[in-house]
Amino acid sequence: MSKHKSDSIIISATQWFGIVLLLVLVGWGGKYLIDISQYEQTNDAQVDAYLAPISAKIGGYIDRIYFRENQVVHKGDTLLRIVVDEFQLKGDAAAADLLISRAKLDVLNAGEETQQRNIEVISAHIPGVLAKLEHQQQEYNRYVNLLKEESTTRQKFESVQAALLIDKSEYEEAIASMKVAQSKLKDLRAQRIAIAAEIKVKEAILARQELDIHYTVVKAPFEGQLGKKTIQEGQLVQPGQTLAFLINRDEGKWVVANFKETQVSHFSPGQAAKIKVDAFPNEIFTGTIESLSPTTGSRYSLLPPDNATGNFVKVTQRIPVRIKLNSNYSQLAPGMNASVFIIK
Repeated sequence: MSKHKSDSIIISATQWFGIVLLLVLVGWGGKYLIDISQYEQTNDAQVDAYLAPISAKIGGYIDRIYFRENQVVHKGDTLLRIVVDEFQLKGDAAAADLLISRAKLDVLNAGEETQQRNIEVISAHIPGVLAKLEHQQQEYNRYVNLLKEESTTRQKFESVQAALLIDKSEYEEAIASMKVAQSKLKDLRAQRIAIAAEIKVKEAILARQELDIHYTVVKAPFEGQLGKKTIQEGQLVQPGQTLAFLINRDEGKWVVANFKETQVSHFSPGQAAKIKVDAFPNEIFTGTIESLSPTTGSRYSLLPPDNATGNFVKVTQRIPVRIKLNSNYSQLAPGMNASVFIIK
């Protein structure tokens, strides 16, 4: 009797368990049917954000690091400093070289001023020489006539003629001196242009050296949170080398969901979306479709598939859909897996 009762209890419990299991399956199936009728969904999705590399603009040894791993930083915070000694010496040398060129220009300016005064002196001398020449020419013409009339001696005539040649020579010498002085002034002005250009070049070199000195201090370009620290003090870094990664908080976060090509025919920007993140199974996040990729994800691969090779196998492709989150959701981290539901 006791055994019969025990068997009856087992049978009854089994029946109730089967009924409960059936109700659960029916409920789950009903929910699934409701979901697929209301949503297009995928679990091929991840949270994303702008992860900017902080790179060295110059090469050198790291003098000091001011940040810790996973630290939150603000725009303009100093992250690290590169040893500045070598760049400071180059800057001092460039500054000294610039001073030398500027001194050359000062000397040239003084020479140009002196040459201009020489031209003024020669210019003031020429009218007197010319007047003397014209007077001697008149005297010569008069003695030519006197010699024809035999009213003077040939010796006196030759003396006047010699004086005329001397005055002509002085005038020609003054004119030649003027031309030489003007030519030298032009040369000085040409040198001035060349030195001015040299100064511009050396100013640019100095500015570049000062820029390198400025680059020895690496600062945060925006507010965000740093990732893993992979550098140490005393380490040699090269120009362009990545020193750290910084998540840009100002740009916010989004979700990239890879939907099947058969699901996206009715998608458009602005459609509402629900997001479930694996790390927070009891929370529902909301967003809207921001954009759809113009190509399938496989087209961005290193070796895109070529269906003309003769070994074609039809595979349903995925279309990346970018979903803008309606809030910053600071608890979400880039790379977290998510499931996305797009309301039809």
